[in-house]
Amino acid sequence: MVDDGSPLEPLDIRASEFLVEDFRLESGVVLPRVRIAYETYGKPNSNLTNAVLLTHGYTSSHHMARGSGAGLAEGVWSPLIGPGKAIDTNDFFVISSNMLGSCYGSTGPQDLNPETGKPYGPDFPDISLVDIVSAQKLLIENLQISRLLAIVGPSYGGFLAFQWAVSFPDSVIGIVPVTSDYKAYHSASEDLSLVSAQLEADPNWNNGHYYDSGGVVGTMERIRHDTLTRYGMDAVLRKKLPDPEARNHKIAEDSRLWALEFDANSLLVLGRAMARFSVESELASMHARVLLVLARTDVLFPPSLAAEAISLMTEAGVHADYFEIDTDYGHSSSGTDAAKWSKRLEVFLEECRLIAKVSKQ
Repeated sequence: MVDDGSPLEPLDIRASEFLVEDFRLESGVVLPRVRIAYETYGKPNSNLTNAVLLTHGYTSSHHMARGSGAGLAEGVWSPLIGPGKAIDTNDFFVISSNMLGSCYGSTGPQDLNPETGKPYGPDFPDISLVDIVSAQKLLIENLQISRLLAIVGPSYGGFLAFQWAVSFPDSVIGIVPVTSDYKAYHSASEDLSLVSAQLEADPNWNNGHYYDSGGVVGTMERIRHDTLTRYGMDAVLRKKLPDPEARNHKIAEDSRLWALEFDANSLLVLGRAMARFSVESELASMHARVLLVLARTDVLFPPSLAAEAISLMTEAGVHADYFEIDTDYGHSSSGTDAAKWSKRLEVFLEECRLIAKVSKQ
């Protein structure tokens, strides 16, 4: 059911981590040990057919149903996840996985390199979205789940949903890429180059070995402030903070908090993986049905992308539908304006559940 604002029972969140030895990357490089942080909401049913995987955004974390950090997406999907909500934890076993390469509990550049005893930093190997979803696939298998009911994720999480559907076509019934696309946004490489240049200009950067040289908090703060501005945070805050100066202060404050906790090398590792992402030539290998959700005011993934995306998927034999969030909140709208698309998400998940039920008969 759709969350109507009435009191609901509290969400049971269980935090955990998954470990795998000798994880081979797509490049052939082997990481001796990989740790994937994750949390779950709800419980698996008896035949393990009710699992939904959540994939998070670029600079956020897997804490999608609670406000536990300074990142933009921490807890921002709380209106969508929980008992009686669109992703109903009375019905679904929800797994929210942190990405390989991130810095919120999973193995990434901030981890110690066993060969040196110091953080990997810039020596952390290049990874791809295939590597990220392959690590998640091992996590899912470890939970004894052979097929996911759905994968739902915003922005970078939408990329991962598409990559899952291409890399493991028989392992997911439906995907919901939100404010996302089947390939990186057009300026991803240019944006990454700009971020790299800003970090390299920081006197403490030290070629990425900044952990013992004073850090790069000021530069990361400026990068985050620019990102929040482009993502429409001013519009998101306008209702609660009508004074422009108060909004500017809040954005600056959030940027500072995020800069204190996010690893700059993770920003580059995940950014390089994103800039190379495209499954355009592989759409025909997908078996999952797709619900593509874009937002009217999103400048990164504008609704103008929908026609081509749906056309290409349809031509490839993919069952694809589109929903547009009528919102003023841009790239941040999927959680902030959750009520405007939660019913469509609920219907899609029910369709996936019916497919799972029929396929078991």
